[in-house]
Amino acid sequence: MQILFQSSSESPLPGLGVIPSTIHRFDDTDKSVPHIGWNSADLLHSRQETTPYYYFVHSYCAKYDPENDPQAAIWAHTTTQYGKEVFISSVSRGNVFGTQFHPEKSGAAGLTLLNEWLRNPIVNRDPPRPVSQPVKPKHMLTRRIIACMDVRANDEGDLVVTKGDQYDVREKTVTTSKTTITTRTAGAVRNLGKPVALAARYYASGADELCLLNITSFRHSPLRDQPMLAVVRAAAECVFVPLTIGGGIKDTVDPDGTKRSALEVAGAYFRAGADKVSIGSEAVYAVERLRGTGKVEGTSAIETIAQAYGRQAVVVSIDPRRVYVDPETYDGQYRDELVKGSPDGPENERGRAWWYQCTVSGGRESRLVSVVELAQGVETLGAGEILLNSIDRDGTGLGFDLNLLRLVRRSVRIPVVASSGAGKKEHFVDVFTRTNVEAALAAGIFHREEVLISEVKEALETAHVNIRG
Repeated sequence: MQILFQSSSESPLPGLGVIPSTIHRFDDTDKSVPHIGWNSADLLHSRQETTPYYYFVHSYCAKYDPENDPQAAIWAHTTTQYGKEVFISSVSRGNVFGTQFHPEKSGAAGLTLLNEWLRNPIVNRDPPRPVSQPVKPKHMLTRRIIACMDVRANDEGDLVVTKGDQYDVREKTVTTSKTTITTRTAGAVRNLGKPVALAARYYASGADELCLLNITSFRHSPLRDQPMLAVVRAAAECVFVPLTIGGGIKDTVDPDGTKRSALEVAGAYFRAGADKVSIGSEAVYAVERLRGTGKVEGTSAIETIAQAYGRQAVVVSIDPRRVYVDPETYDGQYRDELVKGSPDGPENERGRAWWYQCTVSGGRESRLVSVVELAQGVETLGAGEILLNSIDRDGTGLGFDLNLLRLVRRSVRIPVVASSGAGKKEHFVDVFTRTNVEAALAAGIFHREEVLISEVKEALETAHVNIRG
C-alpha cells in the first residue's frame, strides 16, 4: 500500500505518487514500534457493522488527518488506531485497493476480504468520503498467543516436532507402579507430531502466530536443508497466520567451501513463506562487538536482514539465566538490574537477589552480557522484536518469569514476547495483566494438549484481556 504514496521518511526513493501524501514513522514515545499484531480496521464508508481484526507488522504508516491531508483521506477505506495515532489501514478507489495489514496472514478475516474484493463489482462499492475519526481511549491491538514447534530429524531422517530439556530430546522410559504407560522407544527422539500437521492444527485452534525452530540446523548448511524449507513451504500453503523461522540464520560455509550469508539464508526462508526469522547466539556475539567498538558496523545478521527486509522481519531470541548475589553486599556493574525475591514469592527466592546473564548455544555457555545490555544492543542494531526465554523457568510449568519480563519491557521500545514456564492457562492471564508484553509463547503444553489454545483465550477473555477470537 505504501508504494502508492508520493514519498516516505523511510527511504529517499519516491513512491508511485498515486496518492499525493507522505508515509511517516510511528511515534514510539507511548508504544512499541514496530506495530506488530492483530488490530481492528474501522470501516469509514461501509454498510458493515462488524470490525474485523487483521495482522499488522510495520514501523511506518500513512497518518489519517482529513483536515490537513484531505487527498489521502479521500482514499482511506479503513483506519486503525495504535497508541494515540490514527492511520490509514487500507485504501480503495475505483479498481485500486491496498492494505497496510496482511490479508494473507489474517486468517479467515483476511481470506474473506480478498474474496469479497475479487467478487464485488466496482459499481457496488461505496464512494469514499472523509470523516472525522476521534482518538479512542485505548487502541484495539490484541495480545498474541504463539505456538512454538522445535523441529529436528529423528533417527530415521524424518522431521518431527519434539520437546525436551534444552537439547536432550530423547525418550525416557515412563512407568507407574503398575505398568509402562508409553509405547515410545526409550532413547528415540521424542516425536510429538509432524510439523505441518501440527501447524495446521494450531492455526485451526486460533493461534495468532506460529514459530518453527530448526534445532539441528547448526550441524548442516541451512540452504542445503531442503526438508526444512519444504516444511515452511507446505505450512505456508495451509496456515494463514504469520510464521517465524529460527535456526541457522547466520553466516555459514557449505561443506564444499561456498560461503553463505545470513541475509541469503533468511531470504530463502522468506521466499519459502516465512514472515520473520529468529536469531539467537549470533545476536549475542554482535552485541559483544558493538560494546567492544562502540560502532554499528552494519555487518551482523540483524543489521543486514533488517536493512533488506525491515526491522519487523527480525526477531532476537534471548536465553538468560539468573546469577544470584548477596543482596546486602553486591556492588557490581549490574546492581541497577538486580531483582529481589518477593517475601510472598516462591520459597527458594525469598531474601535472595539476582541479575540475568545471557547465554549462547541453547544455554550451554554463559557470556559476560546482561539481559538489559543484550536487549538494548539488539534494538540498536535493528531488531524488531524480542523473544524472551528463561533458562530457569523452561519446562518447569511454574509460570513466566514476570520479573525478567518487566525488566526487559521497560528497557526497550520494541515488542517483547514472553516465553518459558507456562504450565496452565492462568499463567497467560498473569503475564498479560501483570506485565506489558505484547505476546506469550508456549510449546510443550500445547503439543501434549495439557492446555488448549482455546482454553487460554477463554481465560484471557474472562480476565478482560483484548484478544482475537
